[in-house]
Amino acid sequence: MARSCLAAAARVARWADAALGPGRDGATADGKATLSDATAERAARALGLTSAQVRADWDTARLAGLIEVHGDTARPGWRLRAWDRDDSAVLRGWVALCDAWSLAHPEPEEYEPAAVAEVVTAMPQVLSFLQLSAGPVPVPQLLDLLQQRVTELRTERCEIDYVPQPDEAPEPPENRPGTGPGLQRPRPALAEPAADAPLEPLLDWALRALASVGALTYGDGQATLTPLGSWAVWVKLEQICVAAQSPAGNIEQSAEDMLRGCAQLRPNAARAEYRAWLAARPVGSAVTELIGAARGEDALLRGLAFEALRVVGAPAEPEVRTVLDEPALRPYALLWLAEHDGADPEDAHAVLTRQEATWLWVDTAAAVADHGEAPLLVRHLESAVQPTVPALLTEVRAVGHPRTVQVLVALAAAHPDPALAKAVRRAAFQVHTGG
Repeated sequence: MARSCLAAAARVARWADAALGPGRDGATADGKATLSDATAERAARALGLTSAQVRADWDTARLAGLIEVHGDTARPGWRLRAWDRDDSAVLRGWVALCDAWSLAHPEPEEYEPAAVAEVVTAMPQVLSFLQLSAGPVPVPQLLDLLQQRVTELRTERCEIDYVPQPDEAPEPPENRPGTGPGLQRPRPALAEPAADAPLEPLLDWALRALASVGALTYGDGQATLTPLGSWAVWVKLEQICVAAQSPAGNIEQSAEDMLRGCAQLRPNAARAEYRAWLAARPVGSAVTELIGAARGEDALLRGLAFEALRVVGAPAEPEVRTVLDEPALRPYALLWLAEHDGADPEDAHAVLTRQEATWLWVDTAAAVADHGEAPLLVRHLESAVQPTVPALLTEVRAVGHPRTVQVLVALAAAHPDPALAKAVRRAAFQVHTGG
């Protein structure tokens, strides 16, 4: 059902990938991957559609994440690339479209913006009621529920008119603080209530918009959730439940603070915390924030950030690919992509070059030196790809990691073998002096 709803959008997205992608001769005349009149007409001719249909399908494709516009090029989103092999990608795309129902079917200009915002905020409760009803619900009943919810929203904002009580006598102007002859004390400005805005046409617009994206059917004075709409409501409720079960209470923290809070947790508990943190925010901004934390100086947070990105899964793939050119993140990104493509975590290191593996070894050792115990740093020697310690030291000195000296000094201080510790200290000195 989700594929059927998005099929036309996927068709336009594939055309845009072929015609507007980088290196294509079919770029628009203005050099931008946007649907100018000429581009829309060209797409309409190629696909046998009208320009209006192309524009509508283009908008749907962007809202569903099937196509992404970056600067002057259009490229397929991860959901389009996974379209033929991953049903969950199609479902995620439809959920994204459903979340953006008010953008997919904009409200008429004559509606008051404040009232529209109230209705958009209130509709999740209306949808939950439709799901609980498990069948058609008369529009008057939905209108009553909407009015109750909007009233609650206005009460929460204290949108009430100030009316003096009968026992309140007006205070003489000369006795009021900050007033005097010809000077009036300003009264606090209250938000203008939208109580006069009729909700019937707004509810009609919202139901038609949700019907346009396939979340419900609407007609004959009643509305019914589609199976897709019921599933979307269930997904949102599940996300709320997951977010409420944060074991360490880091939901409202930044990505960096959340990762620091997970540093001492066992792997399963940390993954539960990642899921709760991710459920509380849009996936796109969450991935961007995690990548930002990985770019910091703390090597431990770098590793934890990519563990959290493993919990994100496929939606993180485009962002992960963008960091392949960053030396500090490239080994982590290559391992993430290999595991995402189905490689066994035990074998994923095969995708790294010897230099990349050595860089990752130093980076992990830096995390252990900063946050772990000395025996753990000594055991970390066993994970090196080099067969001998002298070979490891030679390649570590050559890899150019900014924390090389500190790692070698910490390893020399922790290792119980005096001869090996001496060799490691010598290597640290040589790196320090540029030898």
